Amino acid sequence: MILKTKLFLAALALSGAVFASGNSDKYSSLYKNLPFEMPRIKVPVFPSNRVNIADFGVKGNGVDLCTEAFNKAIESLSKKGGGELVVPSGVWFTGPIVLKSNINLHLEKGAIILFSPNVDLYPLVETSFEGLDTRRCQSPISGRNLTNVAITGEGAIDGNGDYWRPVKRQKVTESQWKEFTSRGGTYKRDDYWFPSEKTLMGDKIADMNVPRNLKTEEEWLAVKNFLRPVMVSLIECKNVYLQGVIFQNSPAWNLHPLMCENIIIEDVAVRNPSFAQNGDGLDLESCKNALIINSTFDVGDDGICLKSGKDEDGRRRARPCENVIVDNCTVFKGHGGFVVGSEMSGGVKNVMVTNCKFLGTDVGLRFKSRRGRGGVVENIFVKDVSMMDIATEPLLFDLYYAGKSAVEVLEDGEEGQSKVKVLPKVDETTPAFKNIHIKGLNCSNARRAMFFNGLPEQNIHGIAIEDVFVTSKIGGEIAESDHIKLNNVIIHPAEGPALIIRNCKEVNLGDFKGDVKRINDSK
Repeated sequence: MILKTKLFLAALALSGAVFASGNSDKYSSLYKNLPFEMPRIKVPVFPSNRVNIADFGVKGNGVDLCTEAFNKAIESLSKKGGGELVVPSGVWFTGPIVLKSNINLHLEKGAIILFSPNVDLYPLVETSFEGLDTRRCQSPISGRNLTNVAITGEGAIDGNGDYWRPVKRQKVTESQWKEFTSRGGTYKRDDYWFPSEKTLMGDKIADMNVPRNLKTEEEWLAVKNFLRPVMVSLIECKNVYLQGVIFQNSPAWNLHPLMCENIIIEDVAVRNPSFAQNGDGLDLESCKNALIINSTFDVGDDGICLKSGKDEDGRRRARPCENVIVDNCTVFKGHGGFVVGSEMSGGVKNVMVTNCKFLGTDVGLRFKSRRGRGGVVENIFVKDVSMMDIATEPLLFDLYYAGKSAVEVLEDGEEGQSKVKVLPKVDETTPAFKNIHIKGLNCSNARRAMFFNGLPEQNIHGIAIEDVFVTSKIGGEIAESDHIKLNNVIIHPAEGPALIIRNCKEVNLGDFKGDVKRINDSK
């Protein structure tokens, strides 16, 4: 009987189904008083097998290409049932790495994985980007249909994204602009540089970064350089653990778990230059059961973003992003600190965000969508979030998102609702934001205190805001919204009224103090 038990436990360990002893309570405090049901998830453990990338005939000198060595090391571990692939100190220059089940890619102190900028190393693959089914270049790190997969340690992973991304002159210094343009490339206009003609060609035929109606392989290859990959792509994986590592300089989005289940992202630093086009930090898309904790984001687009597919593709997928806890995270630069959308056509629900700091983001809490998306965002709970130096709003609901950052919208003078002569009917393509609770928000120095920009045919509904203190240049505005409740909300604008209420059915101001201006121009 004892022998049978030992064999059974050994088999479980090899399958990756066993979890570390004692780790069942590691995250227990995150689940206390959680206002929705969510299963408790654990850090996966891996078989004790270990291999070192240096044992596969390569050196970490930043010059020798290690692609084949990584492939052999992962294959070797996989044949043993999995284990830890150790990357020691050094600069390990490589093409794409494809992970397998029960593999922990572990970077020791001083280790850097640097991906080659050679586009020829990254074949076109079927994937999803910007919420649409499409093709892109293979991601530097990828895995599909895996169980138990991890990237851990104290090293860094660099996607060499500067060689992939276009650059807008106004976003960089003069010396940076000279450095980029000295590489050759071409221009969309005098102030917008592209790394190659193929990159520009793809941009000309793309709809929100995704080319449409390409039929032949020749057509796809003609714009291959434009099809920048996300740096870490994990698709339909279970038991995912990202811990301790720096992820930086991605060609497009940085971390993209797609349709994954049981994800823990802990103590990571996600970095992209502030000028990085589509340089999101984390895009958690159509995932279920996730912890995002004790991590920092400093990027060129949205910091922590939840998505679930776009328009018809997202509605057909019909997989919401659900059961997510974000705790003790910091976002520095970024278009938004915590973001939902705009690709939310499959829905987003059951989310708790606590104890976060947003320092200098364009927006703090950013909820965005538009007509045509469909999908429901609901049961979102935000508590104890602090912000400073927010370029636009600490709290933004925008149902007229058109692909621009909030700062770009402001600079282009496009704030406010898009008027339509005849209101569309509410159907499956109409997005809905409802049942969202925000408590304990403090913001020092924003442009506008808050902005709700709802649809007249389907208002933003059921938003409760409590214990909020904001200092801003101008006050807040709530438009096309209903069943909004404010309790202990204090807004100190430098000019104008503290709050403008426009075309709203019901706004309960509670003990709100300050000038309130009501406008009804819906007719």
